[in-house]
Amino acid sequence: MTQYTLQQKFFLLLLAFVTLAFIYILLPYSGAVFWGVVLAILFAPLYRKLLRETKQKPTLAALLTLFLIIVMVILPVSLITASLVKQAAAVYQMIGSGEINFGAYFLRIVHSLPQWMVNLLERFELTDLASLQAKMTEAAAQVSQTVARQAIAIGSKTFDFLVGMFVMLYLLFFLLRDGQALATRVRQAIPLSLKYKQRLFTNFTTVIRATVKGNVLVAAAQGALGGLIFWFLGVQAPLLWAVVMAFLSLLPAIGAAVVWAPVAVYFLVTGAIWQGVVLIAFGVLVIGLVDNVLRPILVGKDTKMPDYLVLLSTLGGMALFGLNGFVIGPVVAALFIACWDLFVATEEFQSH
Repeated sequence: MTQYTLQQKFFLLLLAFVTLAFIYILLPYSGAVFWGVVLAILFAPLYRKLLRETKQKPTLAALLTLFLIIVMVILPVSLITASLVKQAAAVYQMIGSGEINFGAYFLRIVHSLPQWMVNLLERFELTDLASLQAKMTEAAAQVSQTVARQAIAIGSKTFDFLVGMFVMLYLLFFLLRDGQALATRVRQAIPLSLKYKQRLFTNFTTVIRATVKGNVLVAAAQGALGGLIFWFLGVQAPLLWAVVMAFLSLLPAIGAAVVWAPVAVYFLVTGAIWQGVVLIAFGVLVIGLVDNVLRPILVGKDTKMPDYLVLLSTLGGMALFGLNGFVIGPVVAALFIACWDLFVATEEFQSH
C-alpha cells in the first residue's frame, strides 16, 4: 500500500477542493460546457479531415468546422425553437380561451361509438360524461399548458440563451483545435494503467457518438415525420406535436405512437376515415420503422443497450439534469456497463 506523507495528503485535499470549486464555478454554464464537449467529440472526425485539407493549419480547420456546425446544427435548431415558441404561445392562448377543448373532442368520440361499446362504458360506470369530460379537459389542459409554458420560458430567456450559446461556441473552438492535447493531459492525470485508460476513453467517445446519433437523430427524424403528417392532415400546431413526438421517441417503451395513435383513433371514430387510415399507415410503416432502419446504421451493434435500460436512464437523467439528461442518462448507463465489462474481463481483478 502506498504511504502518503503529510504534505502529499494536504496536496491531495487541496486538489480535491480546488477541483470541486472549479466545477461549482462552471455550474451556471454546465449545459453550454456539456454540449461543447459533445459537439467536439461528434465533429472531431470532420475537424481532422479539414486539418488534412488545410495542410495542418489547426486554427483554420477549427474555424471551418465551427462554421459548418453553426450552419448545419445551430441555425436549424434556433429557427425551429423560434417557431416552436410562437406556436406554443398560440396553443396556450387557445386552450385558455376554450377554442381548444379536449373534453369536447372526447364527447364527439363517445357519440360516434357503437351501442355495444357505450354499454361497456356503462358497465364500468363511465357514463357520467359531464364528469369525465371535466376530468379529461383538466388533465389534457395541464399537460398541454405545461409543454407550452416550457417552450415560452425558453423564449423568455433569450439573453441567457445567447450567452450560453457564445460560451459553447467559444469553448467548442478550443476543444476542436486543442482537444487532442487536452485529452492526452487528461489521460496522463488519470491514475490507471494505459490499457484501462485506452479502453475507457474509447468507450466514452463511442458512447457519446452513439447516443447522440442513435437516440437524438432518430428521435428528431421521427418527430419531423410525425409533424409532417400532422401538417398534411390539418392537425393544429404540428410543430408542437412534432417536438413532443421527438421527445417521446427517446423513450423506447413509449415512442411517438402515444401522440399519433390517439389522433388516428379520433379521425376514425369521427368519420374522417381516410385521414385515420393514412395516419395509421404512415405511423406504422414510416415512423415506426425509422428506429429499426436508422439506429443500426447510426449506432452499430456494439453499443446498443437494452430498451429498459435506455428508458430508465433517460427518465432518470431528465429528472436530474433536465433537457441535457436525454444524453447524459444513457451515456452514464453505457459507461456503467463498459466499466463493469472491463472489470469482469480483466484477469488482474479476477485473480484477486
